[in-house]
Amino acid sequence: MRIAQVIGTVTLGRAHPSFRGSRLKLALPLSLDNLTGKTQPTAPPIVVWDDLGAGIGDRIAMAEGPEASQPFRPELKPVDAYNSAILDRIDIRPET
Repeated sequence: MRIAQVIGTVTLGRAHPSFRGSRLKLALPLSLDNLTGKTQPTAPPIVVWDDLGAGIGDRIAMAEGPEASQPFRPELKPVDAYNSAILDRIDIRPET
């Protein structure tokens, strides 16, 4: 699971039939240095399946790989990333 920031919405002209009625967001994965403000994000954006209604600028918890399709079982959907939570606050404790 990684933290990402929603930066856009994906609109498809044609899509896999199992995507009907879904929402896809474009999210930028964030590292610890990104979250603490030490560096700017450099990771490529990822398309994320969003059932929770995240908006642009929201930070989300994103599941990737085989775990991303688990919420849809027993139905299978061709997704690589799933928004599993919208994060209200992130607390990072400094190293001691």
